[in-house]
Amino acid sequence: VTEPAISPGAQARHLPFHPAPPTAMVRVEVKWQKEVFKDLEVDISAPPAVFKTQLFSLTGVAPDRQKIMGLKGGLLRDDADWGSTGIKDGSRITMLGTAGAVPVAPTQAPTFLEDLPEDQQDVMGLSKYGAGLENLGNTCYMNSTLQCLYGVEELREDLARYAAASLTSTDPNATLTTATKSLFSSLSTSAQPVPPMAFLLSLRKKFPQFAQQARQGMEEGYYMQQDAEECWTNLLYVLRETLQGSSPAAGSAVERLFGVRLAARLTCAESGESLEEVGTAYTLKCNISAEVNHLADGIRLGLKEDREKTSAALGRIAPFVGSSQITALPPYLTVQMVRFYYKADVQQKAKILRKVAFPAQLDVFEFCSPELQAELKAPREAAKAAEDAKAGATKSGSGPAAAGDAAPGPSTAAGPADAPAPATMAAANTPPAANSGALTARYELCGVLTHKGRSADSGHYVAWVKQGDGRWILFDDDRMEVREEADVLALAGGGDWHMAYLL
Repeated sequence: VTEPAISPGAQARHLPFHPAPPTAMVRVEVKWQKEVFKDLEVDISAPPAVFKTQLFSLTGVAPDRQKIMGLKGGLLRDDADWGSTGIKDGSRITMLGTAGAVPVAPTQAPTFLEDLPEDQQDVMGLSKYGAGLENLGNTCYMNSTLQCLYGVEELREDLARYAAASLTSTDPNATLTTATKSLFSSLSTSAQPVPPMAFLLSLRKKFPQFAQQARQGMEEGYYMQQDAEECWTNLLYVLRETLQGSSPAAGSAVERLFGVRLAARLTCAESGESLEEVGTAYTLKCNISAEVNHLADGIRLGLKEDREKTSAALGRIAPFVGSSQITALPPYLTVQMVRFYYKADVQQKAKILRKVAFPAQLDVFEFCSPELQAELKAPREAAKAAEDAKAGATKSGSGPAAAGDAAPGPSTAAGPADAPAPATMAAANTPPAANSGALTARYELCGVLTHKGRSADSGHYVAWVKQGDGRWILFDDDRMEVREEADVLALAGGGDWHMAYLL
């Protein structure tokens, strides 16, 4: 969700250029069966899992079936420290493993864009919005999470600046962050679907639950479907630990971009005690009950949290009634539709199919603390004045000119106007210079992660991401399609079709 700019993207934000750190490359010779690959470049700033993916593209031997020998320390592990392997220019490496189907060159001659019909040219033009991600076996939960996060330009910039403390770090957090950086770089340059193998291996290394396997009869184990929200939460946890802002004062990039500060007041009816707790959340919960018909209803319910705590007055655990208010807002607000609950009789996460409508613009002003509401008053009034001025100029027939003359414009989006919009709702700034950068608590829908099916651990996940030019793109693993905003707003639930899970 993004804070609705008065008119999204009217003024681009100019950000400093930060060159990416140089990579460390060595050239090696790899022997596999009767083939020898000479002068193969290895990026030792990336984990060995990336090298294995490189060999997979050359030989068709899947990374988990590769046995790489010839370096110090025995067989090369996915998380090995390159520095301890003794790899250098000219190293001779042997790989054992049986290939599956090896990628083959296309049998048809290439077709140039200008030779295609106009509608097909438009499809190929989708590459400016990124690239699809190959499904590596029940990995749609991961692909949809990555496509949503890829839409956050500031996050991409922080990843581009990231450099692990050691080029050969074996820290799983650093390895996963490096794999995310490498994958986002590939998405920005590739015109073809990208295989996220190195990222997947790093994710499963850090969080083994994503490597769970199941069996079907006597068949070999296959990787199970996972919960996209768990993938989102765990990945943000790692990036929060590893990504720092452009300066020490900026702190964690994830906290700066997604952190919602909350203050909770807990009251015990038995003793009359009142407690206050403050903390940072990275998603707001939209709880779903029989009375919830709209996103705001569910958020209101989610901010009421009853719990059991030790009562100092009673000397025992007692029930406390709690309610939270927002004390600080981020540029990007993420909302989880709490659609899944654990059903003991079938031992899986069952799904609540109830229709819960969500808007293209969400105002969270009512959920803010009185202090924050006071801070938001001036930016909101300025935003309203700018909207009224724009509407008046349009009525008088001078809309475009008036919009162009306004300084700094009728609305300033949280990100550059020509960049992909983020995978949550992105925050808007207010136009007058006095309120530049101030949030208004109004958020514009920029992306939706949806689920189709009856359980979080089955079915199918896809991502719908709004781009800087206003287009909505559906990312369904390796497929990309242009969709209308009406298609996105129809993902409210109520049946077996795709329905919103993360906004």
